[in-house]
Amino acid sequence: MAEKAPLREVRVVGRVLAVNERMAEENRRRFAARGVFVVNVMSSPGSGKTSLLQKTLAALAPRVSAAVIVGDVATTHDAERLAVTGVPVVQVNTDAFGGDCHLAAHVIERAAEDLDLGAIDLLFVENVGNLVCPAEFDIGEDARVVVLSVTEGEDKPVKYPAMFRTCHAALLNKIDLLPHLDYDKARALAYIRQVHPGMPVFETSARTGEGLAAWVDWLLAGLERKRAAAGR
Repeated sequence: MAEKAPLREVRVVGRVLAVNERMAEENRRRFAARGVFVVNVMSSPGSGKTSLLQKTLAALAPRVSAAVIVGDVATTHDAERLAVTGVPVVQVNTDAFGGDCHLAAHVIERAAEDLDLGAIDLLFVENVGNLVCPAEFDIGEDARVVVLSVTEGEDKPVKYPAMFRTCHAALLNKIDLLPHLDYDKARALAYIRQVHPGMPVFETSARTGEGLAAWVDWLLAGLERKRAAAGR
C-alpha cells in the first residue's frame, strides 16, 4: 500500500492541472475573441509589482484601455492602490478558498465576468506573491512576466527556475537602490540568461521611472501583435 500512495497523488495532481489547462484555453479563446491582450505579472511578495503597475498604467493611459485583476491571500490594499489610477480593478482573495498561493484559470474566468472585456485592450493579472505555484498554472494569458527586485538577492532565477523559464520577459526592479546595496547585478542577469537564454530583461525603477519606457514599448508591441492576429 505504501508504494501506491505516490501514484495516487500524481493522478490527483494530473487531474487538477488538466482541468486548469482546459479552462485556461477557454479563457484564451474568450480574450482573443475580444482582442484583449492578457499579461500575467508574477513575483515574490514585496518585489514592487504594484508600484510598477501603477506607473505602467499611467504611461499606457493615453493610448490603451487597461484593467487589472489582483490576487492576494487577504486584504484589498493593492487593489485600492491600483484603483486610484482610474482603471477597472477586480480583487481576488484566495483565503476564501483555502489561501491558495496562486490564481488558477477558473478564478480568472469568474473575475473577468466583472469586467467589460469589450472595452479593454490590455488586462494585467497581478498574481499572488510567490515564485513557485503561479508558474505552474496557465490562466489563459498571452504573456508571462516575472518581477525580480534587487533586494531579493541574485540567485532567485536558479533557485526558482520554472518561474523564469516559463516567462516571456523579466523586470529587474528597484534599481534605484543599487548604490545602497551589496548586489551583483551582472550575476543576477547571468543567472536569468542561464535559465532562459534570450529572454528580454528590463531594468526598472517604479520610484524614478527608469526603464519604464522600454517596458511599455514591449507591452504595446505585444498588444499590436494580438490585434494583428485578430485582424484588427
